[in-house]
Amino acid sequence: MSPILVLDAVSVKLPKGADRSHAMTEVTLSVAANEILCVVGESGSGKSMTANAIMRLLPGGVEIDGGRILFEGHDLAGVSEAQMRGVRGAGIAMIFQEPMTALNPLRSIGDQIGEMFEIHTQLSKAEIGARVLALLEEVRIPDPALAAKAYPHELSGGQRQRAMIAMALALDPKVLIADEPTTALDVTTQAQILELIRDLQKRKGTAVLFITHDFGVVAEIADRVAVMSQGRVVEQGSVGAVLDNPQHAYTRQLIAAVPPLKAPPPRALSSEPILSMEHVSKTYRTGGFLGRGQRVTHAVKDVSLVLPKGGTLGIVGESGSGKSTLARCLVRLIDPESGEIRLNGRDLACLSREEMRAETRHIQMVFQDPFASLNPRRKAGELVAQGLIVHGTPRPQALIRARELFALVGLDPSATDRYPHEFSGGQRQRIGLARALALEPDVLVADEPVSALDVSVQAQVLKLLAELRQRLGLSIVFITHDLRVAAQVCDLVAVMKSGEVVEAGSIGDVFGNPQHAYTRALLASIPGRDFGLKREAVTA
Repeated sequence: MSPILVLDAVSVKLPKGADRSHAMTEVTLSVAANEILCVVGESGSGKSMTANAIMRLLPGGVEIDGGRILFEGHDLAGVSEAQMRGVRGAGIAMIFQEPMTALNPLRSIGDQIGEMFEIHTQLSKAEIGARVLALLEEVRIPDPALAAKAYPHELSGGQRQRAMIAMALALDPKVLIADEPTTALDVTTQAQILELIRDLQKRKGTAVLFITHDFGVVAEIADRVAVMSQGRVVEQGSVGAVLDNPQHAYTRQLIAAVPPLKAPPPRALSSEPILSMEHVSKTYRTGGFLGRGQRVTHAVKDVSLVLPKGGTLGIVGESGSGKSTLARCLVRLIDPESGEIRLNGRDLACLSREEMRAETRHIQMVFQDPFASLNPRRKAGELVAQGLIVHGTPRPQALIRARELFALVGLDPSATDRYPHEFSGGQRQRIGLARALALEPDVLVADEPVSALDVSVQAQVLKLLAELRQRLGLSIVFITHDLRVAAQVCDLVAVMKSGEVVEAGSIGDVFGNPQHAYTRALLASIPGRDFGLKREAVTA
């Protein structure tokens, strides 16, 4: 079958001062109708730049430096912007990684999808409305009429991603580019989105270029795979050939970094609890007037768990299960309305704000998005030293300690003078870790600390956490929706659904012999689960 889209030795030049001369160097790829080509690689490998080059959406100062981008035989590399506007949406459409930034927060979902028809067709307002509802139904959004009137913030992450897919499919494009569309989604939502893309692709015969760093996703959805490193394609072939018999050392390294589902041998745990939760609840009430017609959400409902000294307790579940709310209750970023949270025997839930401030020395939090949690106007060293200074350490000593902490988490101590935006995602996560460790806490609460990282950087951060746990005697509460990660780092695990713990126990018991139907459903939803099990069998 002849390809619809061909990249023929495409190079993209970066501006002076970049870490390399080209974002892409002589990249050659092709994708045919009714085919899914996965482009896989680490952050900075050139995957997203490949998508932006095809769409001619390159940032300022970045330009195509050679080669051809052939869409149905026409070279897009040299066409005018006006001609390119006719191709975008109608010929080639794109699903972006983060729908919350791609969608206009001030316009309803229906208006934003309808705009595609307003710009590119002569349909009447009524016809556009009908097409919008049909599209929302096609991407399996519940209650399409209600979703069309909703604003982006009123939909869940999975529903926003479905709305983005509906927008991309509005004009029946020949090529669909999906740039990391499932990275931040939990396993069940991720499985639904992958199934949806595969189903739509088969029914419409669309050519799909799917960009990802997740080999589980590759195993689940790809027909062919191209592996990119440092702007070059280092290996490509059928999904079976590349995953089962990788030829390039870089491909083998990436596959080896995928965390196995099988838990390592159990560690001996202390019988002494360092943190315990007893009947912890948190309820949110929204809307209504004078208490009438309120919407009541039981974010955390009667949760009782114990973290042994020196152990790691994983808390897993879908988005909205209550994981992050529980984490915030533990460090008193939000107040639980009932229950006890005991740290070294002291109930944190009943402390005043002033008393809790003193107690933060003993329990610290690492956030999911280090870029959002780091002040962009302050140098990294100052951010790490900040907690020490607040708790009475003189500033010069605190900055010296910040350099030591940088070394502890594997960063160059001289980098303390740089700002957050000058670091990669993995490096920013290490800064977040250094900041949390500055006060030498007994307990570290890590909320999705590796969910946005590619597999090799993720493996480095997880290894670092294990080393720090061993060296510093840390006890860790590890919040994640990635069950592969939980299997590798956690001694104990609690599975949450709708605010409640439905199953808890050792990681080996819960994942090896799940008792609750919801736990079994989560494990069955892991993308590329069969690939992971085959790989474990080969390496065992």
